[in-house]
Amino acid sequence: MHQLTLAEIARGLADKSFSSEELTRALLARIHQLDPQINSFISVTDDLAISQAQAADARRAAGESGALLGAPIAHKDLFCTQGIRTSCGSKMLDSFKAPYDATVVAKLAEAGTVTLGKTNMDEFAMGSANESSHYGAVKNPWSLEHVPGGSSGGSAAAVAARLLPAATATDTGGSIRQPAALTSLTGLKPTYGRVSRWGMIAYASSLDQGGPLARTAEDCALLLQGMAGFDPKDSTSIDEPVPDYSASLNTSLLGLRIGLPKEYFGAGLDPRIADLVQASVKELEKLGAVIKEISLPNVQHAIPAYYVIAPAEASSNLSRFDGVRFGYRCENPKDLTDLYKRSRGEGFGSEVQRRIMVGTYALSAGYYDAYYLKAQKIRRLIKNDFMTAFEGVDVILGPTTPNLAWKIGEKNADPVAAYLEDVYTITANLAGLPGLSMPAGFVDGLPVGVQLLAPYFQEGRLLNVAHQYQQVTDWHTRAPNGF
Repeated sequence: MHQLTLAEIARGLADKSFSSEELTRALLARIHQLDPQINSFISVTDDLAISQAQAADARRAAGESGALLGAPIAHKDLFCTQGIRTSCGSKMLDSFKAPYDATVVAKLAEAGTVTLGKTNMDEFAMGSANESSHYGAVKNPWSLEHVPGGSSGGSAAAVAARLLPAATATDTGGSIRQPAALTSLTGLKPTYGRVSRWGMIAYASSLDQGGPLARTAEDCALLLQGMAGFDPKDSTSIDEPVPDYSASLNTSLLGLRIGLPKEYFGAGLDPRIADLVQASVKELEKLGAVIKEISLPNVQHAIPAYYVIAPAEASSNLSRFDGVRFGYRCENPKDLTDLYKRSRGEGFGSEVQRRIMVGTYALSAGYYDAYYLKAQKIRRLIKNDFMTAFEGVDVILGPTTPNLAWKIGEKNADPVAAYLEDVYTITANLAGLPGLSMPAGFVDGLPVGVQLLAPYFQEGRLLNVAHQYQQVTDWHTRAPNGF
């Protein structure tokens, strides 16, 4: 049963081929058996999962139906879950049990999903490799020596290893799409404001967005359907009708205009990845798409702009973790200043401390205009580039990452090298656009992803393109050896 997709599980539950409880128990056993190899879970919630599965079976027996009713998933460990540890991958929140459910968690629970646990992640979602977690690095199921990408690496590794069919994740600068690419999954970052951020522990509030990670575009459509929607509790949530994402999956791609940014195919891109991207373009051309070269001239400024804006917002958001109200508190502080300093110094890891210091510096008197304000102006230029491009094309296609998954520990001595892995993904966050990564092949046994970007609220179009591509390719069906 572990090989079933979310859509296949929905059909099996509807046909009574198996019950949610049977499926849940089988997957929990698989998690306990195999997860020690990859470290994708921080918490496994056996009792909760079984009780939710039994409740889902009872709802089906009473005549209720629904694609997600009884479907097992997991949540990235920055979505608050009532009564369950929500650690954000940090020592700072190791003992924190959320007193409420995040809106995403509540919506999916209402739809009938079964929560198998909380997945590992880079500390406070800061990282591109899932190596900064207080609970240890997550390993890529395709090669246990390599990273799965971050910060949603736990969700990605768990789905890739067939421990569960789908999981929630978040994307601040590529943290859904990049791990999807490095583990051969489909991952979707929705338009900013499409999915509620209430109860999602913030990294950078103007960039963070929750979304689905699964093996297929069809599964992402089902999970996004349950996640999306206006939330009056979230001031950044947008009151926009949610379409039926599954309804447009089989729309023909005849005449679809796909833009290829010339800036994406220059120095820095592994030529083997470039070859696979071009191969995916040819498949889409066979399906009727029309290819056009476009330009995004300000994309070269995306990394410096992002790594001013995101740390600045993190500096503000993480100031609440001071050892006073909740979270980690140092032993025997001498005074209030000592309490603040040691609680934060001992509770936060090195990557989080680094970004807090960068962000605080950028926001400090005398530097705000020079750094933060200038970065926001560049952000607007990047958005304008996309708006101009979308006047002539329907979607934009390119590589998701410039390189293959690297070995664990390989870039620890040079954080900037890891930052550069986000070069193709962060622009979507800066502009607030929806983006999707889909499997496009393998190089030396390691997965490669292709990224699609679309205008605001066009998640359905991204899912349609990916689904049509997945009807004529089999990259998304392949499983890592041993899993």
